[in-house]
Amino acid sequence: MTEAKTIRLDHYLVEKEPYYQPTGDEIPVFEAAYGNRLPVLLKGPTGCGKTRFMEYMAWRLQRPLITVSCHDDLTASDLVGRYLVKGGETTWVDGPLTQAVRAGGICYLDEIVEARKDTMVVIHPLADDRRTLPVEKLGSLIEAPDSFCLAISYNPGYQSVLKDLKQSTRQRFVALEFDYPDAALEAEIVERESGLDAETARRLVKFAGMTRNLKGSGLEEGASTRLLVHAAKLMASGVSPVSACRGAISQALTDDPEMLAAVDELSSSLF
Repeated sequence: MTEAKTIRLDHYLVEKEPYYQPTGDEIPVFEAAYGNRLPVLLKGPTGCGKTRFMEYMAWRLQRPLITVSCHDDLTASDLVGRYLVKGGETTWVDGPLTQAVRAGGICYLDEIVEARKDTMVVIHPLADDRRTLPVEKLGSLIEAPDSFCLAISYNPGYQSVLKDLKQSTRQRFVALEFDYPDAALEAEIVERESGLDAETARRLVKFAGMTRNLKGSGLEEGASTRLLVHAAKLMASGVSPVSACRGAISQALTDDPEMLAAVDELSSSLF
């Protein structure tokens, strides 16, 4: 067993307070989990604020935040590290997970189920009482300091059965469920993030609700809060509402011509 070497990741610190509006008790629950050295699982649809929440908590706790967007080709070595040849010499380079452990920071693995299965073997010892990171190529176990936090996220409504999060993984974590904010709060968020006027922001949120009602009836997902902010920024820059909704929302949701026409018709009815 080796203790984590003290390194600094000041460039991963969130220096400015991110704008975040809580929708429940997620902040005190996360703080309690962090204080008890428990890993955290964020569940919820894409674009509902999970990543912004992690940025806010990293700022609040004053810990460096390393975010990894997981994908099909992400391996355990990508997280832990590997030997690289530099200037004719072979040098070990820490991966993002190892850096976070050594620095006592927060490592956030976004959409964890998209990563290859061998990554789970690496995170399991960090997500239970052992709180250790096995680095096989160095022949060592790195013990995570008290300030280290492992957080993962996934979208349970979007994943296939083959990519669902296994019970052996999820039962290691304190789970926080996220969803889109209620209409009034979502309109406030859109207005604050984009500078759009309150009435148009309210209409955008109503439009989002219409698209969410189409989930499973032609759309895989409805418009996320993130997409609303994108559309609102276009509108605030002078783009017409219908064009902004089509470019930032409709085209992002589907390529099907009939669904595109249907979604565009919904926006035209409001703007």
